[in-house]
Formats: sequence, structure tokens, C-alpha cells
Amino acid sequence: QVQLVESGGGLVQPGGSLRLSCTASGNIYPVNAMGWYRQALGKQREAVAAVTRAGATGYSDSVKGRFTISRDNNKKTAYLQMNSLKPEDTAVYYCNAAFGPSNLEVWGQGTLVTVSS
Repeated sequence: QVQLVESGGGLVQPGGSLRLSCTASGNIYPVNAMGWYRQALGKQREAVAAVTRAGATGYSDSVKGRFTISRDNNKKTAYLQMNSLKPEDTAVYYCNAAFGPSNLEVWGQGTLVTVSS
């Protein structure tokens, strides 16, 4: 069984920063692409950022220049550094990863990020 565990969410003021972490566990290797999605109240889940095993990254237009995704393959962990946070970044953030040769897709449980003064 594989699973993803997220951490790092919380309450932050506009303009502030947070770093989310997502650690994979289980016996299916390798951990391929990892990514972050978010879902705001009443809205559909949307892709935020992704990183391949080799380190190539991609971002949604709404976070480009403010968020940075990275990963440590030895720790099977992905990070999302979020800077210059805005109230519209408020959402539950979910980690997503693909495991093994069949790219088995797994989701984390989500972590809440609230940007408010």
C-alpha cells in the first residue's frame, strides 16, 4: 500500500509565506511525477504545480512566480514553497503522485491553507 502525507498548512496573512511538504510511503517504486492541487470552497479542484522525477517543473498561471515546487527523491518528498500569498490562494491543498511502472495515482488527504488578515 502506498500513501501520501501532507503537512505545513495553516493560517497566514496576505503577503506571507508557507511551505507544504508531501512524503510518500509504501513499497511501489519509483515515485514518478509529484504535484500539488487545490480546491477552494465551492470550486473545482485545480492543478497548481508539478515536478517530474528528473526535476522538470510546471505551474498554473495563477501561482507562477510566487510558488516553487521541488522534491527530494531520497526522502520521497515534494515541497511547495508559497510566497506572496493572496486571499484567493485559500484552499485545501492536495498532493498527488504517480507510483511504479504503471503510474498508479495516489492522493494525499489534503492540508488547509487560509490566507487572511
